[in-house]
Amino acid sequence: MKRSTDHILVSHAGNLPRPADLQALVEGGPAKRHEFSQRLPSAVSEVVKRQAEIGIDVVNDGELSKIGGFSNYVQDRLSGLEQRTSDLPPMNVSARDRLEFPGFYAAGLGGFGASRRIPGTRAPEEAVFCVGPVKYIGHDNVQADIRNFKAALQDLGVEAYMPAIAPGTIEHWLHNQHYATEEEFLFAIAEAMRDEYKAITDAGFILQVDDPDLPDAWQVYPNMSVPEYRKYAELRVEALNHALQGIPEDQVRLHVCWGSGHGPHRNDIPLSDIVDIILKVRAACYSVEASNPRHDHEWRVWQDTRLPEGKSLMPGVVGHVSDIIEHPRLIADRLVRYAKIVGRENVQAGTDCGIGSRVGHPEIAWAKLEALVEGARLATKELW
Repeated sequence: MKRSTDHILVSHAGNLPRPADLQALVEGGPAKRHEFSQRLPSAVSEVVKRQAEIGIDVVNDGELSKIGGFSNYVQDRLSGLEQRTSDLPPMNVSARDRLEFPGFYAAGLGGFGASRRIPGTRAPEEAVFCVGPVKYIGHDNVQADIRNFKAALQDLGVEAYMPAIAPGTIEHWLHNQHYATEEEFLFAIAEAMRDEYKAITDAGFILQVDDPDLPDAWQVYPNMSVPEYRKYAELRVEALNHALQGIPEDQVRLHVCWGSGHGPHRNDIPLSDIVDIILKVRAACYSVEASNPRHDHEWRVWQDTRLPEGKSLMPGVVGHVSDIIEHPRLIADRLVRYAKIVGRENVQAGTDCGIGSRVGHPEIAWAKLEALVEGARLATKELW
């Protein structure tokens, strides 16, 4: 994994806008899946090339193949799962906020992506149950992603990463009806996901493990105290590190955030309460949501928390919380601030989350990435 030796490296945290025709095929449902798979390789090439042209140093495939989203895509890659209608309440990453702001959520406000609205009440819906042993069965899927990405990267001269979801975040949307204990269930998921992680690193890519669960499960369990939650988080880091056994630490970066839902976020757990647990993950780089109005101040945490030797920090300096495009000077100021705390060689420029599906329009997502690159250039001039 490269470091910022002569300039601030630029990357981002995940999904990018699909080309309009590819998105139309997604919306066409199963009947359009063959056409989707035929169009996908050229779409990946377009998205990878555009990142390189903008000036992004560490690119990904835009997660274009992950129709189920950054986490639910593994529903098709794990055995032992069954989807059926259920009255069980879904895991809710705004549960604490809902207790304090019931009117806001009852009005259908909040939510994700372009609509930013969610129903005020939920009818019975499809839920996913674990009804048998969890094994990895997605080998063909991940190898197809790798082939498409490798083809798209030819002659571009950029570093490459591929995201995959963490065991604890997979657990968010699964109801266990097979394993005797929560821990046994969690470690079965971790054991299965090692196959995907290893396929990505064996292909020569950086593995980005997406683990919003580490911060945002605090909202999911509103009755937990901080000590109880730390115990919860420690177990999930232990499971993730189990999944990363045998994988070079220098090929791993971790992404954490407080969920990408538009809402109050007043009851997010502070970074200071869990930063030491985050740093226990066997990763060379830590991508942390840091630009939105609820978490922008948490750069101060790094004044009191030592970044381990040889590790780097990728703070989100561009966000999904608004369609306002951050000014490059603001982005540069944020990067310089972090560089003065942890060292310029230990900072990379990132985004709070994958912004492809979380801002109002693809034009905004790409404009934010252009501002990110320009901001990093301004910071580089100041730091070098």
